[in-house]
Amino acid sequence: MKIENELVLKFLPHRDPFLFVDTVEDVVAPRELAEGELLPLKELVGTKVIANFHMREDHPIFAGHFPGNPIFPGVAQVEMMAQASSFIYVHAYENPYVQNMDVALVSISNAKFRKPVYPGMDLVIETECAKVRGPMVESHCRLLHDGQLVSECTVMASVKM
Repeated sequence: MKIENELVLKFLPHRDPFLFVDTVEDVVAPRELAEGELLPLKELVGTKVIANFHMREDHPIFAGHFPGNPIFPGVAQVEMMAQASSFIYVHAYENPYVQNMDVALVSISNAKFRKPVYPGMDLVIETECAKVRGPMVESHCRLLHDGQLVSECTVMASVKM
């Protein structure tokens, strides 16, 4: 299930320069779904998202972090992973691209930043939903470049559609 940029923009409330998902390669439900079948929210556990982001050399964040030595901030990497994790909801709503998403990051745990992210890198974001309780969703997330782990964390967010 490829989700192109125009649908990413319809789904996420974020905009440039704070939109950190270009496309979604796939959203894999925890079980085989029949055509048009939707999952109840609590059955989203196990759903995996694979998304992409190209770290543009002219991204405005590099003007301040750090001039002459541009490195993408870890806190923005966490935000990137959190944004990608929200795409689990495409399996829960009939037309997820017309929903109004109200999302707030609630907690971050086990964040590890293993390698720096530089301008020009093509990043792959992998997330797996670990828990859903009401509007609260927890996901285990990884950020990769050329198959190498760059950073990882567990995010918890409040998501209301």
